[in-house]
Amino acid sequence: MELHDVWFVLIAVLWTGYFFLEGFDFGIGVLTKLLARDRTEKRVLINTIGPVWDGNEVWLLSAGGATFAAFPEWYATLFSGFYLPLLLILVCLIVRGVAFEYRAKRPEEQWQRNWENAIFWTSLLPAFLWGVAFGNIVRGVKIDQDFEYVGNLWDLLNPYAILGGLVTLSLFTFHGAVFAALKTLGDIWERARKLALGLGLVTAVLALAFLLWTQADNGDGKSLVALVVAVVALVAAIGANQLGREGWAFALSGLTIIAAVAMLFLSLFPNVMPSSLNDEWSLTVTNASSSPYTLKIMTWCAVIATPVVMLYQGWTYWVFRKRIGTQHIAEAAH
Repeated sequence: MELHDVWFVLIAVLWTGYFFLEGFDFGIGVLTKLLARDRTEKRVLINTIGPVWDGNEVWLLSAGGATFAAFPEWYATLFSGFYLPLLLILVCLIVRGVAFEYRAKRPEEQWQRNWENAIFWTSLLPAFLWGVAFGNIVRGVKIDQDFEYVGNLWDLLNPYAILGGLVTLSLFTFHGAVFAALKTLGDIWERARKLALGLGLVTAVLALAFLLWTQADNGDGKSLVALVVAVVALVAAIGANQLGREGWAFALSGLTIIAAVAMLFLSLFPNVMPSSLNDEWSLTVTNASSSPYTLKIMTWCAVIATPVVMLYQGWTYWVFRKRIGTQHIAEAAH
């Protein structure tokens, strides 16, 4: 396997890790309006991801940095062509981080409500837009012979990509509901389990339609295996949630995300950004990659740094593994 193939796989792993981890905290953000009944329950939900949400975003920084270094042509075409939606995602992530930190700085109800609304919308929009972005990457966009995007914003809002956005939004919200059931106590735990059932069924319908569409257009035998794993894992996650096995439900909803992202990258390879105008103008792992020397240096850095990152992030989750409920929220706390 060539180094550019290795880095295609590593970038796929980084995006998978990002969607697995950031997926459930996007879901928690959406659930602050769908699940929480009052300000105390919103605090419970926010506290379930309070120690980990910023660490989850490390995977996005790593994926973006790796793409820039390993496949500069891919990075340039992607970020110039998808400039507005990616800028909106970036603004949402900035506002979302500020909202988490500033919400409790003042006791006024209006102040806290405004930041809670910000958490909801800046969780919902990226969850949807990431699906739109990856739907367009897999489907193919208007790239000319100079490897430049020549379409417009409306070209990105096609039915396939919009369905992809609905899938990621519903899947991340389901993932978040399962995580909420895993991390909470009392009445909110029971309602999280019930809500997860409805979200899971909606997700199953949307995801099956999207994955079958992907398989029909770009799939092969390997992507078909990933499709089957994703569907089976999602159904099993819904069943585990109904049986009260929250740990298994969360692991299986995570496996659904892993298999679905794997299917997208398997459908994409050896392209990294197909051209819908001419197959010969597509960006591939070969014509979009950096020099072999650059990839070699990056590989050594990744071998050293990646295990360290995974160890300290795993340790963080272990330290903050206990469940919380409304009884843990002090009444006088902002």
